[in-house]
Amino acid sequence: MRWQRKDYIGNAPETARKLIGSILVHETPEGILKGRITECEAYGGFLDGKPDDAAHCYKGMTERTRAMFDIGGHVYIYLIYGMYLCMNVVCGPAGTGSGVLLRAIQPLEGIEIMKKNRPRAKGRLLTAGPARLTMAMGIDKTMYGMDLTSGPLYIESGNEPVEVECTPRINIDYAENGRTFPWRFVLKGSPWVSR
Repeated sequence: MRWQRKDYIGNAPETARKLIGSILVHETPEGILKGRITECEAYGGFLDGKPDDAAHCYKGMTERTRAMFDIGGHVYIYLIYGMYLCMNVVCGPAGTGSGVLLRAIQPLEGIEIMKKNRPRAKGRLLTAGPARLTMAMGIDKTMYGMDLTSGPLYIESGNEPVEVECTPRINIDYAENGRTFPWRFVLKGSPWVSR
């Protein structure tokens, strides 16, 4: 079943944990692409009274981060290394400034289309990594701010019980507080993770 607005209103760690095992769906002109979310990271808010200084919204709303301040259930897409896109699921009430970075999925449907989108990718490298995921799923910058409750890109509930592991997030050494937050969530035992 497609997630409704209420499913996105929790804080970032709650939403991230709930996303593990759920299904990312993109209805494209070429066909439907689906992947089970196996790894994600929560951003925004506080832990033990310390603000998440690893979050893009830490210093407030900018033109780049305005989508993160929308009501939960929208898409925040940003560019890394000047060439790759990453997708975040915005969560929480409007004005909160929080989201969940999708880091990896296990391909389930439309795999041949994903391979066409990433022709040189082998095995888990097809979708294990935030930029690999967006490329394989055909997610582009035009989807910035898209509403996940009504558009062709959305989340479905998973049908299988999952066991979730938590670790510190990856590649945020610049953050004084946030580098130790245990806000990376992984589907236990899945090979479909970024590392």
